Amino acid sequence: DSGAQRAAGSAGAAAGGRRVLLVDDNADAADLLAELLRGCGHTVAVAHDGPEALIEAARFEPDVAILDIGLPVMDGYELARRLVATLGRAPFMVALTGYGQENDRARARDAGFDEHLVKPVDPERLLGLLELGEQRAGTAG
Repeated sequence: DSGAQRAAGSAGAAAGGRRVLLVDDNADAADLLAELLRGCGHTVAVAHDGPEALIEAARFEPDVAILDIGLPVMDGYELARRLVATLGRAPFMVALTGYGQENDRARARDAGFDEHLVKPVDPERLLGLLELGEQRAGTAG
């Protein structure tokens, strides 16, 4: 039982479980992150490219979208914009990328992302963001 797992458990419990759409073309990375999120009480749908994610989003109606930026077919920026159009609302969106320069962060904000994380992702930071997204959703309604 690592510190990250303990923090993950408490963050998941505090968040009450979210509906998370996780999109990453690296299947191993997506599966590992999905397993962590599910272990913390979240319901997770996984997709590996933009078109698959849009189909999954329409069916799953996520509260949170965690999107890799470097996706095949359509990048994460375009996917973020299309998700909002598909859902008719903006889920809490987290960008995952290998790029962390200020212009990368600005581009993510412009595309509608709420947060921007650089890979490799710190599990405690990600789980904390899910809790933050829950608090924002609670004050928006």
